[in-house]
Amino acid sequence: MKKIFILSVLCMIALTSVFAQATDDKQAEIKFEKTTYNFGTFPEKDGKVSCVFKFKNTGNASLIIHQAIASCGCTVPKYTKEPIKPGESGTIEIHYNGKGRNPGYFKKSITVRTNAKNKVTRLYIEGTMNKD
Repeated sequence: MKKIFILSVLCMIALTSVFAQATDDKQAEIKFEKTTYNFGTFPEKDGKVSCVFKFKNTGNASLIIHQAIASCGCTVPKYTKEPIKPGESGTIEIHYNGKGRNPGYFKKSITVRTNAKNKVTRLYIEGTMNKD
């Protein structure tokens, strides 16, 4: 009788583990075309520059971007707010305003938080702003 009880408990544990694994298989995945954008060299009078980072949901569940935070106030990200279905694409648009800032080389980061398998992704913008 003890053997049957122990065998039953082990079977329940195994089934629970298999069920939990099956439900965890549905997950979003975010894949960016590139994670760094270089503006090159531009004059301070044209200090406002922008770029777009394109990504695709390569997972099998809807992708949600919770937030995109820039490393400083001179960089402003705008991103797709609606859930991105599996196989669909979205964008994160970055606006950099260097006017009135120190000319020279810069590198800024944007931290993107999602519900994807890789919860955090860092994007980078860089360039050199010349004095007028």
